[in-house]
Amino acid sequence: MMRFAILGLAMFAAVEAAQAGEPKAPITFERDVEPILTRAGCNSGPCHGKASGQNGFMLSLQGFDPTFDHIAIAREAGGRRVLRSAPEQSLLLQKAAAHVPHGGGRKLDPDGPFYETIRRWIADGLPRTPADAPKLVRVSVEPTERALKPEESFDLRVTAHFSDGSSEDVTPLATFGSSEATAVAVDANGRARAGKLAGEATISARYEGLFANCDVFVPLAGEVSESEYAAFPRANFIDDLALAKWKKLGLTPSAVAGDATFLRRAHLDVIGRLPTPDEARAFLDDPAPDRRARLVDRLLQRPEYADHWATKWMDLLRPNPYRVGIKAVFNLDGWIREAFRKNLPYDEFARRIVAARGSTFEQGPGTIFRDHREPIEIAPVVGQLFLGIRLDCAKCHHHPFESWSQDQFYEFAAFFTRVGRKGTGLSPPISGSEEIVFTAKSGSIKHPLTGAVLPPKPLFGEAPVSDDPEADPREALARWMTAPENRYFAKVMANRVWGDLMGVGIVDPVDDIRATNPPSNGPLLEALADDFRGHGYDVKHLIRAITASTVYALSSEPNGRNVADVRNFSRHYRQRLRAETLLDAVGDVTGVPDSFDASPPRSRAAATWTNRIPSLFLDTFGRPDANQDPPCERTSDTAVVQALHLMNSPGVHEKLTSDEGRVAAMAKGDATPKAIVEELFLLAYARRPDAEEAEVAEALFRDPQKPRRAAVEDLLWALLNSPEFVFKD
Repeated sequence: MMRFAILGLAMFAAVEAAQAGEPKAPITFERDVEPILTRAGCNSGPCHGKASGQNGFMLSLQGFDPTFDHIAIAREAGGRRVLRSAPEQSLLLQKAAAHVPHGGGRKLDPDGPFYETIRRWIADGLPRTPADAPKLVRVSVEPTERALKPEESFDLRVTAHFSDGSSEDVTPLATFGSSEATAVAVDANGRARAGKLAGEATISARYEGLFANCDVFVPLAGEVSESEYAAFPRANFIDDLALAKWKKLGLTPSAVAGDATFLRRAHLDVIGRLPTPDEARAFLDDPAPDRRARLVDRLLQRPEYADHWATKWMDLLRPNPYRVGIKAVFNLDGWIREAFRKNLPYDEFARRIVAARGSTFEQGPGTIFRDHREPIEIAPVVGQLFLGIRLDCAKCHHHPFESWSQDQFYEFAAFFTRVGRKGTGLSPPISGSEEIVFTAKSGSIKHPLTGAVLPPKPLFGEAPVSDDPEADPREALARWMTAPENRYFAKVMANRVWGDLMGVGIVDPVDDIRATNPPSNGPLLEALADDFRGHGYDVKHLIRAITASTVYALSSEPNGRNVADVRNFSRHYRQRLRAETLLDAVGDVTGVPDSFDASPPRSRAAATWTNRIPSLFLDTFGRPDANQDPPCERTSDTAVVQALHLMNSPGVHEKLTSDEGRVAAMAKGDATPKAIVEELFLLAYARRPDAEEAEVAEALFRDPQKPRRAAVEDLLWALLNSPEFVFKD
């Protein structure tokens, strides 16, 4: 039955055929009725699709369980919702057409084709779609890309493709959404309309749980000469692909940042600490054209690299030591840091975690399986961390924003059903005992609705599990996950590292890759993933490739044609320093390091092994809540309390006024005010002061009422409380 749209009104070819005397096409529940209920919003979260239903009538969310829905409509409540002898009197139609009071209002036009389809279905005996009927395999949308002028519009066409090779126009039954409705909105009939301003959006079309996207661009008004784009210095494939996207939107990139900005940016990004004044002078005075590339190479060999990047992964994996034991968490922390010291290939890193076995006192990754003890707990963690697929929603119902079903969730979780444990279990708040993670002889998982035992099965493709009773299903999962044909694995890590270095992911959030959360530059993300995979999943190579691009080196200062750009990297995006990085920077600049409980003396914040170590500073600047389950991405949000803390914190004041600190040493020394000012600027900003800054700063030392030490304290306090210090430019 071919459907098509004319002037936004859904018309049905079958109706016209009937008028010509031809027999009507059979209408069935899954193929024809369920999509109407979804299109009308009847099975949405605010309506009958919520967990408790609405007024005693409950449907599966977005129609993920047609059997449940058919029973609810045809059999529940004594069958009072449908009346075959008089379909028009069925409560299902009476409510939807608002012929009787309905809290959801009118959902169906009594004179429209959707109403007629459901009426015919009731009259025909509420038939189900035959089990051998062609299955929906994919959905496509036309066009897939479109450039619009402000306030221009166009119609989308959605096609369903079935297993027998047939296709059908399902535009009237599809639902639509826009990633940026202010830039490009879309109505219920699939008409996309650009707003008044330049921008971009991805229009998602959904039909029966499958999605297709159309990328829409509204370029900036005015022309940019090709010579201006040609003048952009391209260093590698990243620049080529970013430039291609800028051309589509009419963006022009900012200028390349100066050496001092690049120096500070690279140090904070790669090793999480500021350059020393001597390091800054050596770099700023180096005339070699390859000084930036050599700087990154040196930084990647520094010991601080491992601590800085391991801390990011401990955010995602670190369990609460009061739940799983202090020694177990300390061991996991040490294992992750050692993996980054050795530059363990990322695929091997993932395999050792996913298939971890052994003592939690000896094999760090085993601690993760001590913390997440049920298959339905560990499955969404693995999916989110290593595939960028958030499966939590599919635990209870079909994912509302993706194509993952409840069956797929439990089949994926089945890979973890044979994780066995020997030793003392958990006994919070003190769980200090050792536990051995091993492969059990048996284990299974049942579908919560059907009760069927589900075999291990990946989300897509094949991952055959060995029949050998000694074989661990997780090994098959790890092979499938890290195989070259698994596009998600390399993509999510490339996106995660890009987000760390560039301030925002190509997909944002970085571990939420789905059709309804499209990348800002899909070809760039694919190329990064291919390059990462092609170089043996070498994280250092990935960092080196990104930092070598001109895109990474751009200034954050906007121009007239990129001031509104927040996703396409035509300028650099400033980031507030991570809590540990900022605290270590304060210690480095003041010359007074911190000491932390349960850590060696004079440890750096980046080396702390648990978020349970008390630190008001780290809590203020956003380290993850120790009571929150990982994986969690810390936020880079700013708050008034952070500014007040830097200004008034007793801890910061003690460092500035310490007799053992840098301020006291400078005040006692014989350096000139000019030399002191330059040294402090190099310490805090990795640059020398300009003429105006030098004049203002040196004036502090000419005040006869201000002792030399007070002048140094005041100047350093001012530098610490500036945005240039707190933010990475």
